[in-house]
Amino acid sequence: MTDTPVETPAEAPKGRIARAWDSDLAYSFRRSPVAMVSLAVTFVLIFCAVFAPLIAPYDPFNPATLNLLNGFTAPGEANAFTGESFMLGTDDQGRDVFSTILYGLRISLFVGFSAVLFAMTLGITLGLVAGYVGGWVETIIMRIADVQLTFPSILVAMLIFGIAKGITPIEYRDQVAIWVLILAIGLSDWVQFARVVRGATLVEKSKEYVQAARLIGRSTPAIMFRHILPNVLSPVLVIATISLALAIIAEATLSFLGVGAPPTQPSLGTLIRIGQGFLFSGEWWILFFPAVTLLMLALAVNLLGDWLRDALNPRLR
Repeated sequence: MTDTPVETPAEAPKGRIARAWDSDLAYSFRRSPVAMVSLAVTFVLIFCAVFAPLIAPYDPFNPATLNLLNGFTAPGEANAFTGESFMLGTDDQGRDVFSTILYGLRISLFVGFSAVLFAMTLGITLGLVAGYVGGWVETIIMRIADVQLTFPSILVAMLIFGIAKGITPIEYRDQVAIWVLILAIGLSDWVQFARVVRGATLVEKSKEYVQAARLIGRSTPAIMFRHILPNVLSPVLVIATISLALAIIAEATLSFLGVGAPPTQPSLGTLIRIGQGFLFSGEWWILFFPAVTLLMLALAVNLLGDWLRDALNPRLR
C-alpha cells in the first residue's frame, strides 16, 4: 500500500490590517520604546486639543465666565477671595491655566499642520516640475531656493508676516492673523521639500515605467503626479514629520515675539509670552506649564520623525 499525500488547506489571505501589522515598519515600531512613547504623547496632546471644549473645565476666552478675583491663584490652592481651586492655577485675569493650555494647543497644532501641508504642497509641486521639466525652469526654481536657504527660516517668516500684515486693512488684521501666520511659516519651509523631491524625480524620470508612460501618450502632469509622485513620497513623509515640530516651534517663537497669534486667539507661544512677564514676581506656573506642554509636543513629534527616518532608510535594515 502506498500512502496518499494529505493535502493541507491553503492559508487564507491576510487582510490589510494583518499585513500592515506584519510589515517592516510596524515591526520596527514595536521594537522602539521611544517611538511608542512619542506616538502616545503626540496622540494624547492632539486628542486634548481637538476635544478642548469638552475637556476644559472653563472657557478661558469667554469674558462672562471670568472672575478677576481668581487671578494669580497658585496650582492646587484655594483662592483667598472666592475659595475656588484650580489644578494648574490661574493667570492675571483669573483664567484657568489648564483650560488656556488646551485652547492654545489647538491654535499651535492647527498652525503647525496647516503650515506643513501648505509647504509640502508647494515644495512637492515645484520639486516635481524642476526635476522633470529641467532647463531654465529648474534653474529659476532652484536658484530661488538657494537664495532663501541663505536666510534663517524664522527671519523669512517674520518678513513675510510683516509684509502680509502691512497690506491687510487694520480692521481685518486680527481675523486673518492665523492665516497670515500659516502663509509665513509655509513659505519659509517649502525649500527642503522641493530639493528632496527634485533629487528623487531626477532619479525616477529615467526609469522604464516613466518611459513606458511617455510611449503610451500620458501627459506630463499625469506622469509627474500619478507615476513619479508615489515613488518619491517616503522621504517627504519623514521631512513632513520633522517639519511639523519645527513649524510648531516657529509659531511659538513668532507669537512669543508678538508677531504671531493675536491675543484674542492665543497659542502656546502667546501664553509663554504672557507668563514671562510674571516669572520674577513669583507666579511661575503661568509660564511653566505652557512651556512644558510646548516642549513635550515638539520633542515627541521630533523623536517620532527621527524614528520614521531610520525606519524608512533601507541602509539601516
